[in-house]
Amino acid sequence: MDYLEKLKEIILSPETFEVTEDIYHKRHIAADIPSMYGRYHEKKFDALGLSFRLENLANVYFERLIESVNLSFITRAVFFKIVKCIRLFMRAMQIDGISSQRLEAYMDLLEKSLEMRRFTYTQYLDILRGLSEGVKDILNVYYTDVHKDTLEVVIRSLGPRHILPKYLGHGNDGDEDALVHRISEQFFRDLVSSTFGLQYLDNFLTRIHQTLALQKETLSEADLDLLMTYDPERVLSHIHAPRKLTRDPIHLGSKGYNLVLLAEAGVRVPPGFIVTSEVARCHRIVLNFPQAHEDFVSRIRDGIRRLEELTGKRFGDPGCPLLVSVRSGSTISMPGMMDTLLNVGINEEIAQGMANSTRNPWFAWDNYRRFLQSWGMSFGMEREVFNEIMREWKARFGVEKKRQFTGEQMQKMAMAYRRALEESGIAVEEDPWRQLETAIHRVIYSWNSPKAKDYREIMGISDDWGTAVIVQAMVFGNLGPKAGSGVLFTANPTRRMRRVVLWGDYTPMNQGEDIVAGLVTTFPISNEQREESGRGGEVTLEDEFPEIYRALLDLAKMLVYEKGWNPQEIEFTFEGPEASQLYILQTRDMVTMRRRETVPVFVSSPELHEHYLSKGTGVSGGALCGRVVFTLEDIRKWRTLEPQTPLILVRSDTVPDDIKEISLTDGLLTAKGGQTSHAAIVALRLGKTCVVGTGGLTVLSEKGPCRIHGVTVKEGDFLSLDGRSGSVYLGRHPIEQKAVTSTSTNIEMGR
Repeated sequence: MDYLEKLKEIILSPETFEVTEDIYHKRHIAADIPSMYGRYHEKKFDALGLSFRLENLANVYFERLIESVNLSFITRAVFFKIVKCIRLFMRAMQIDGISSQRLEAYMDLLEKSLEMRRFTYTQYLDILRGLSEGVKDILNVYYTDVHKDTLEVVIRSLGPRHILPKYLGHGNDGDEDALVHRISEQFFRDLVSSTFGLQYLDNFLTRIHQTLALQKETLSEADLDLLMTYDPERVLSHIHAPRKLTRDPIHLGSKGYNLVLLAEAGVRVPPGFIVTSEVARCHRIVLNFPQAHEDFVSRIRDGIRRLEELTGKRFGDPGCPLLVSVRSGSTISMPGMMDTLLNVGINEEIAQGMANSTRNPWFAWDNYRRFLQSWGMSFGMEREVFNEIMREWKARFGVEKKRQFTGEQMQKMAMAYRRALEESGIAVEEDPWRQLETAIHRVIYSWNSPKAKDYREIMGISDDWGTAVIVQAMVFGNLGPKAGSGVLFTANPTRRMRRVVLWGDYTPMNQGEDIVAGLVTTFPISNEQREESGRGGEVTLEDEFPEIYRALLDLAKMLVYEKGWNPQEIEFTFEGPEASQLYILQTRDMVTMRRRETVPVFVSSPELHEHYLSKGTGVSGGALCGRVVFTLEDIRKWRTLEPQTPLILVRSDTVPDDIKEISLTDGLLTAKGGQTSHAAIVALRLGKTCVVGTGGLTVLSEKGPCRIHGVTVKEGDFLSLDGRSGSVYLGRHPIEQKAVTSTSTNIEMGR
């Protein structure tokens, strides 16, 4: 366009330029016909010829430009592209000497509207009508008004015999008025199409107006205004190639944003993409407006195709399947309060294909089992339904750990999970693509689940954030005995210091969800942790998987010492014992609690030691005596009878669904889980006394009682917990306040 404008200046310049002629005359030998050939150069003449060629080339690019703008639905973000296109068309027309004051005025309005924070759909419609009127002004001023009267005279004077065939059409019925009208219409169309940029502008505005009219017919006024705020270009961002538009924690969520930072630092992060909080914010538009929904699905498919290129696997291919995890990730962390779906993209055929290709049927059917459980729970099934099936099949086959099942037994148990879903009226989506889309929507829906709402109310978090959705290629801690998963802290959680030391939980042949959900027995990360926490007989990651341990230690030192990050909490999975088989699933800051001057401790006495029952892992708090409760009904009962008496919630394993029970009690005691489980993190955030992974603790039913090394404890009985040492005592015991030393301050971990 710049060059065309320069050529126009040359053509219209009053300056006279030198003419160069190289003309040759000759006669045809056979027919004696005179002819001439050669070259003629004059600056204006050359500029005019070049202008014609450049306009033809520009027309090609105009067509491509229009095709690049998705006008299937129009939002405020699309209007930014529309403005750029219209300005180019107007600039082209000005090169041909065509302009309109009305068109310019409404273009100014459109550009100003994009600077406004609040602009309604009907206002945009008014501006589009004004732009269309501007085009009509051009047609009238430069074409119709100029040629209408004289054109009719010329046509009637020439008569049909002297009119070019393309203007006559396929027939002439003798009606002279109709003929004049038809020829005039064709003449004006040709004239308009020959004007640089005008026809493209007219057609472009027509398409925009049609789309806006369709949207108005389809959507309510509130949804129209919401649609205008939606930006489809902000929908998706790849972890290893983030979009600048959305490279922030608001769009990507804290979890997704940290994954991007890790990937940029060269850390091995599973490839994936993030469906940003833009989709959650405009979720009903994405779901209910067909054009927006089609665009969303197309972007998800593009994201998966990129994952296929990065992993060498194919989504939905039984021979080499790509499975993905679908996780939540809000800007403000909500540990375990929203849905996670694992191994998405699997069905029975694909599970069998995995069993054949990996020659590891246990692994394949365990993945299918895990998918079915996460799918069922996202539709409201209780975790206990699946726990009961697991217990039943362990008893049936006489195994203690699920890793002891054969592949055939694991397949049968997976089918039992499937039957449980069907009996609950939950359909399992077989098509991997529909499965993935449903999983993404389930995660977004879970922002408003009862437990998520309860958590936000308890923690004072706004309901307006919404969540991003992180879709990543699965990495498998359950691949075999040399694989595993874990969560670690880069500092000792019972010390206030910045020295890097690895502290946390890991488990072999499991996926990370087992640890954070507190469902499995875990082992310490480092030897230092094992010795200081009194777990001398247990194996550690440092001893069992030294390469994995060293890689994690190097990562921790790099983040804390070299990059200056705060002490971190890191979730990881390894598919084998080598450092190259380690993947980082997420990281976040360890959030320190306010330092306390004193902490409650038990008064040492023979009676205290006589009533010692067991020891677990102390997570938070100090000494606490309280009545045992198992259910929400128990809690309400004792809060009514004895409002001032502390209550201790006892569970086999505590899951995020228990947020209300945890918030209403003063202490938490579990048989399973480590200090990195969601329940431990939530209890710590809420300032509760918490002991997890208690040896010898068995909860006999959801309503109690429980046994601790053979001692039966019923609802309403007193227990005493030490949230620092993890010790558990029967009965009530005296408590005193003790000054806190610099080496005994708890640190809260934010998940």
